[in-house]
Amino acid sequence: MITPTYRVRHSQRGVVLVSSLLLLLVVTIMALSMFRSFGIQEKVAGNMREKQRALQAAESAQQFAELWLINNSATTVPAACNSLLSANAGLGQICSNKLWQSLPAGVTVATVPWAVAGAANVGVTYVPPGMNVAAASASNANAYFGAPTFYISDSGVSVDPNVPGEVYQIDAFGYGGNGNTAAVVESTYAVYSSSSNRGGP
Repeated sequence: MITPTYRVRHSQRGVVLVSSLLLLLVVTIMALSMFRSFGIQEKVAGNMREKQRALQAAESAQQFAELWLINNSATTVPAACNSLLSANAGLGQICSNKLWQSLPAGVTVATVPWAVAGAANVGVTYVPPGMNVAAASASNANAYFGAPTFYISDSGVSVDPNVPGEVYQIDAFGYGGNGNTAAVVESTYAVYSSSSNRGGP
């Protein structure tokens, strides 16, 4: 007679289920961290873009100020600057008062817009052709927050007796897409009285 053999089943302890759940948890955590990392990288890239836009806007105002000086320094008398003008309207000014000395106590040139103590904003705004200046919105993400602005201070006569002329300090700032993104640049520019030596820093 053949007697059947019975195998005794061992009770399952759920090792496979627990391992699968742990593996799923690890994969989920990795996916979430990658998603978060991509979001941070996107923000960094956006901030870098806005920083470059602000810097380019400031440099465009600075370059325009240098060109304006070449064409107008001989006919413009330096005066105390206490208002905001528009270069796009054909206006400009050379200031006898230095910008950093005109600002209220505790305020630096890096704080924009510039306003002298007890007065309105100062400087000269310049909007290059093709620049859209308006508060950025969802419908116009490429707009700049405000017009680039420059301030020209008369620093006096050139110290080089062989190259007579006048030295100026130009400060300029520009915005990116919002008021929190701004760049400030500064240069020293000389306009020589001799036509062969006329030019920049």
